[in-house]
Amino acid sequence: MTISTFLNLVPVSVVAAEDGGGGSKGSVSSSTIDDEENSSLSSGYRVPPPEIKDIVDAPPLPALSFSPKKDKILFLKRRALPPLTDLARPEEKLAGIRIDVKCNTRSRMSFYTGIGIHQLMDDGTLGPEKVVHGLPDGAMINFVRWSRDGQHLSFSIRVDEGDNNSSKLRVWVADVETGKARPFFQSPNIYLNAVFDNFVWVDDSTLLVSTIPSSRGDPPKKPLVPSGPKIQSNEQKNVIQAPTFQDLLKDEYDEDLFEYYSTTQLILASLDGAVKEIGPPAVYTSMDPSPDQKYLLISSIHRPYSFIVPCGRFPKKIDVWTTEGKFVRELCDLPLAVDIPIAFNSVRKGMRSINWRADKPSTLYWAETQDGGDAKVEVSPRDIIYTQPAEPLNGEQPEVLHKLDLRYGGISWCDDYLALVYESWFKTRRTRTWVISPGSKDVSPRILFDRSSEDVYSDPGSPMLRRTPAGTYVIAKIKKEEDDGTYILLNGSGATPEGNIPFLDLFDINTGSKERIWESDKEKYYETVVALMSDQNEGDLYINQLKVLTSKESKTENTQYYLQRWPDKKMCQITNFPHPYPQLASLQKEMIRYQRKDGVQLTATLYLPPGYDSSKDGPLPCLVWSYPGEFKSKDAAGQVRGSPNEFAGIGPTSALLWLARRFAILSGPTIPIIGEGDEEANDRYVEQLVGSAEAAVEEVIRRGVAHPNKIAIGGHSYGAFMTANLLAHAPHIFCCGIARSGAYNRTLTPFGFQNEDRTLWDATNTYVEMSPFMSANKIKKPILLIHGEEDNNSGTLTMQSDRFFNALKGHGALCRLVLLPFESHGYAARESIMHVLWETDRWLQKHCVSNTSDVVADLDACKDDGSKGVIDSESKAVTASGGGQAEQEDLELEGYHSTPRSSLW
Repeated sequence: MTISTFLNLVPVSVVAAEDGGGGSKGSVSSSTIDDEENSSLSSGYRVPPPEIKDIVDAPPLPALSFSPKKDKILFLKRRALPPLTDLARPEEKLAGIRIDVKCNTRSRMSFYTGIGIHQLMDDGTLGPEKVVHGLPDGAMINFVRWSRDGQHLSFSIRVDEGDNNSSKLRVWVADVETGKARPFFQSPNIYLNAVFDNFVWVDDSTLLVSTIPSSRGDPPKKPLVPSGPKIQSNEQKNVIQAPTFQDLLKDEYDEDLFEYYSTTQLILASLDGAVKEIGPPAVYTSMDPSPDQKYLLISSIHRPYSFIVPCGRFPKKIDVWTTEGKFVRELCDLPLAVDIPIAFNSVRKGMRSINWRADKPSTLYWAETQDGGDAKVEVSPRDIIYTQPAEPLNGEQPEVLHKLDLRYGGISWCDDYLALVYESWFKTRRTRTWVISPGSKDVSPRILFDRSSEDVYSDPGSPMLRRTPAGTYVIAKIKKEEDDGTYILLNGSGATPEGNIPFLDLFDINTGSKERIWESDKEKYYETVVALMSDQNEGDLYINQLKVLTSKESKTENTQYYLQRWPDKKMCQITNFPHPYPQLASLQKEMIRYQRKDGVQLTATLYLPPGYDSSKDGPLPCLVWSYPGEFKSKDAAGQVRGSPNEFAGIGPTSALLWLARRFAILSGPTIPIIGEGDEEANDRYVEQLVGSAEAAVEEVIRRGVAHPNKIAIGGHSYGAFMTANLLAHAPHIFCCGIARSGAYNRTLTPFGFQNEDRTLWDATNTYVEMSPFMSANKIKKPILLIHGEEDNNSGTLTMQSDRFFNALKGHGALCRLVLLPFESHGYAARESIMHVLWETDRWLQKHCVSNTSDVVADLDACKDDGSKGVIDSESKAVTASGGGQAEQEDLELEGYHSTPRSSLW
């Protein structure tokens, strides 16, 4: 159905042009702001002024993916923002997840619109694009995977054609050399079930696919009359403290529905068309082939389900099969985990983090807690790591690999002589790295690094990994000519008091000595080492043959990728992405430092509009956008994070958009909530919050860039919680606030929130004093509340904003609540995002820039009716051109990303 037809079903509808569809004629509605606010639920979706809208509508850059041999690169193409109709697709909220019932996958998935293949030439340049072709029109692409030999691509395709089966996902493959794509299965009736896992390459020509069982009938029907009351019981007096999980199962019907959509049939299929069902249908959640391609590690969940915890805590069974589908053995069958303590570092009892060793053909390893999973229990060791072959011989028992006194955090494998084991403890922020020799029992483990996770200045970096012929990743050992030492590469962010200066160190694992072989330019650019590119060659890696992929950006130049070779370290530019928003290319950015009254050093990033000169232009209206963080020490809280040379990435709801409206933006001012020693940080939350905000505002006023009476505060989620608290406890600092998708009453999250792991009954005063809901009578400054109606984030239920708004309204506060139909914790649809921007701009113009109604009235012309309103700030006249119906753009779900760095691998 069309967007306009659909929107008649919800409280907010798209407003057609007032002249009957022909567009604005240059006049503005004479209705007053008060009239508009009284009819806010019928005012329709709006778009912000063109200077903001044009940035958000700019096409996103592609995501990148390199082939296993690093000789080819994919450009995965995407679109900017989806229409609201995409979010309105039928979905079921079951066991903590949301399922698109038409596609039988997670709802609201992003997708790619096309795939381009480029050859990576020896000189670092790209060959001409080879477009993957043969796809159906309107194909939405997901789950792009390289085969192990890099000769084929596998991916899923769905085509939205109403209610028929074309909406379901099918598996396709493409030949990398020709770009020709075809359906993977010869039968058109095999569909992907991607509620949990989807498909994986078992070898160069075989896929293991999670499919919808062919015998599945229609979904279960909800009974008109329930079989009985809904009963939950704790007659055994168990202590069960669960966070505020959302979208949980509610009754037996939900249990049946969850099982219906999540049950899969595993199919082993090859490129030559052979198809074989393996195992019975079950709720399989993951499938992982062993490096030697002989075994499969299969995870599944099963009944009894739960109404109080999500599916990740349901009974879990982990088995080993052969890649032919023959059952080998059961590793574990974990019971329902409803009683995991809420204390940080608490975990599920029994085997966990079960994986294949990356450096062995088919050896398993896992961790088992010794404290019953309860972080409050003092015991040594706390975790034990075990290892065992996939098929133990003659009843061979698991071997103890290593014992830990902190909580296990993973292993980086290399070989029998080297592996790095990580452990950490949240309460103390302690993190340790161990060096072990997995194949040498006579070599004692030793601590390589022992530090505070908060101390970013001491971070030595992470080991760089190389790809093995089996497709796994292991620590890259580096050799020097005529040197028998054991070297690895440590890739670090390089935090310093002047900002991050990323580095690459050649580190002697035996002596601890290191040599800095590469460092980012610190004057103008921000560069990072992204990946090792010489790892496709078997055998030893020599330092003089090293080749790495780096990224490079500056304040005004967006990220580009380069190949860099040793020994001359010559750089070859691979990409040449256009600037995503050239209208802000000359924005001004500065990382600033200042001090809180209690002596804590604070930092922030100050952005100023292009061409702004404080001496000529005077102070600007200012938007402060932040998110508090907890620390255990003042020194760590005062450390600088980030770089002054990083490119200013602007997302679709970023505060930086208001640079285009001539605002100063103070982005991410540090708001540390510190609890040193045995002190709990949140017991002085309000005091430290206000002190941090006062220091930030005093600094921008001192610099002459912000007008003292025109400083607004805003934030999302925990930042919205911050915003409401600041307006309640520091009304002298800000003129207004914007709070998006927050939680305001902590008694509604009684078993912990954010980094607070005490319960409401453990710390009643803290919960009450931190809740801006309890201080609603103190909020006198204008506050705009925005929330998605379908928020699924733990703790930020939509009713948090609804109840807070009613509390504010009950005390006569100047407030506005905007609920976005179909939106979750983050906003996705173009209509929603544009309206959020319009609401925010309107609020800032009225309560920050000025307090006159005519400026705001001008914004009313910017309705999403096809007209292109242009505001003349001198005469406040509105001109318009164009007209017609709202644009029907088919935009991708993933939203805008300024750099595609996260999709490289």
